[in-house]
Formats: sequence, C-alpha cells, structure tokens
Amino acid sequence: MQTPPTGQTAPNLYETDFYAWTEQQVNLLRHQQWYQLDLSNLIEEIASLGRNERQELRNRLSILIGHLLKWEYQPEKRSRSWLATIRIQRRETLKLLNENPSLQSDLATTLTEAYENGRDLASGETNLPLSFFPQLCLYSLADIFSDRFYPGTLSHGINEES
Repeated sequence: MQTPPTGQTAPNLYETDFYAWTEQQVNLLRHQQWYQLDLSNLIEEIASLGRNERQELRNRLSILIGHLLKWEYQPEKRSRSWLATIRIQRRETLKLLNENPSLQSDLATTLTEAYENGRDLASGETNLPLSFFPQLCLYSLADIFSDRFYPGTLSHGINEES
C-alpha cells in the first residue's frame, strides 16, 4: 500500500485521494494501528454507508410504487417493460430488506417518502396531473411486495409468461 507523500496527513489524503485514503485506513485497521486512524472521517464514512442503504430502499420503493401507479391508472399502456420493472424492484427491495433487517423498523416513514416520489414519477411519466393520483398510498406493504398484486388487474395476478 502506498503511503501519503511526505508532509501529507491522512485528512489531507482524504480530501485529495479518497481511494488511497480508504486503502490506508484498511491497512491501519488490519494492523490494529488504532492511533493512526483518521477517526473523524472514518466515522463519517461509516455513517454514510447506513444512510446510503436507507436511500437505496427509498429509491427502489419509489420506482416500484411509481410503476404500480402507472399500472393501475394507465391500463391501456401496460407493457412488459413496466411488468419487468415491478418484478425487479420487488425482488431487489426485498433482498435489501433481508440483508438489512433494521431498515424495516422505519419502513412506514420510508413508505410515505417513497410514495411521494413514486407519485411524482407516475405523474411525470404518464402526463397525468399529480392530483389524479391519491395523496396517500392506498397500497399496503404486503400488497407492494406481493408478486401476485397488480393494482387494477382483475385477477390480481399476472401470468408468469407475461
């Protein structure tokens, strides 16, 4: 592992070469050189990892809800692409929740935020006014994650070959 150029401190390296800084911090951790760690930046980076997971959950739910709204409110424009997006986002969102079970503790708040984004997405992609879509999410979490739930579809299931 490269060491910082003479006179360059770890925080400075953090600002000028993030990748080199991460390699340095990993090496220091592996060798248990605790007092040489750049603790303030290391703490911030670890905290940001958690925020990133929550943001990914919100983003995936936003896309999923946006497509469920499009599916429900523009049935004449349903496509295999929309179906694929719904399936992929369900699968990936559930995987994210399984890998990060503590994200479920704040799922109601995340759902509220994601619904606002999904509503905006649906409005923008359908050219329907925002007011066309319900202000509050009418889908339960069980419905959102169910591979049998497709709002506005009579059978509430889609043929696997669709």
